[in-house]
Amino acid sequence: MRVVQLIDSLEAGGAERMAVNYANALADEIAFSALVTTRKEGILKKQISNKTNYLFLNKKSKVDIKAVFKLRKYLLKNKVQIIQAHSSSFFLAVLVKLSLPRVKIIWHDHYGNSEFLEKRPKAFLLLAKYFFSGIIAVNEKLKTWSHEQLHFKNVIYLPNFALIEKGVGYQQTILAGQVGKRIVCLANLRPQKNHFLLTAVASMLKESHPEWSFHLIGKNFQDSHAHRLKENIKQQQLENHVFLYDSCSDIAGVLEQVQIGILTSDSEGLPVALLEYGLHKKAVVLTDVGQVAAVIENNNNGFLVPSNDVMLFYNRLVELIENETLQETFAKQLHEKVMKHFSSKAVIGKYQHWIRTTITNE
Repeated sequence: MRVVQLIDSLEAGGAERMAVNYANALADEIAFSALVTTRKEGILKKQISNKTNYLFLNKKSKVDIKAVFKLRKYLLKNKVQIIQAHSSSFFLAVLVKLSLPRVKIIWHDHYGNSEFLEKRPKAFLLLAKYFFSGIIAVNEKLKTWSHEQLHFKNVIYLPNFALIEKGVGYQQTILAGQVGKRIVCLANLRPQKNHFLLTAVASMLKESHPEWSFHLIGKNFQDSHAHRLKENIKQQQLENHVFLYDSCSDIAGVLEQVQIGILTSDSEGLPVALLEYGLHKKAVVLTDVGQVAAVIENNNNGFLVPSNDVMLFYNRLVELIENETLQETFAKQLHEKVMKHFSSKAVIGKYQHWIRTTITNE
């Protein structure tokens, strides 16, 4: 099997991280595994395995003929059978397939606003689907959407999975705040991640447990949303309690420094951040959105809270803070579940079987 992962950038996002994870995991399993970045490199480039082939196209525009033929030449040279196109990169994959019809396309759907699918544009996908051999959905809602809205049959739900990153143990980012009393949120600064719920909880925790701090790791797009968040932190006088770091390449090193992981999102697929919390044995509190409940069994391996419920989120967080035994229990149970059901071994096995039986017919 010879497969290329196609992604538009290597900024630290969920789709980007999964493109790297698939390329790295498959490098140990198949004849040829590669990662091709179309438009922009980024912090995740450091996580590409030495066994994974890599190409940067440096695409300059929506329809960049030079990038199309550069990719076509690369596919021919390496006898690639399948392009696994993550998110919006399917557009370039389709352009290449027009002149290289033997190459099969799998579209990997990472749509982050899966709670609001009724608003999702689909006109171009209804045309592009005729070039797809299969679709991978990162949660059941997206699988159903492809069946019902795109009328596409060969759709599989494959959960995201986490990998121990390269350089584990090498700590580069040094977190502020008191040692042993840190809470992390791994999420880019996008509206659907609802960091304003986090700051509302932080404001309450500042009064009851002032020694605890929040650490926000994720891409800062320097936009109006990020500006409002910074202003919110300032207005609530949380500058010494809520810290922004932008993207970090050393997530393992960051997680070594924290006690609790949280997500306050309004919408999710199956968040890679949650799997990373589990992989690194962190106790968690998360909003019950997307496919989160497929991983978290409330009161067993973490706490689930309805989205936007500030008071319950605060209460659950306090419950964890004041009970180190519960932290350890949740962390252990979550780690075991992630390793059993959301490891690369579990997912890649299903992935290869699906491809062989429905796409390459080996």
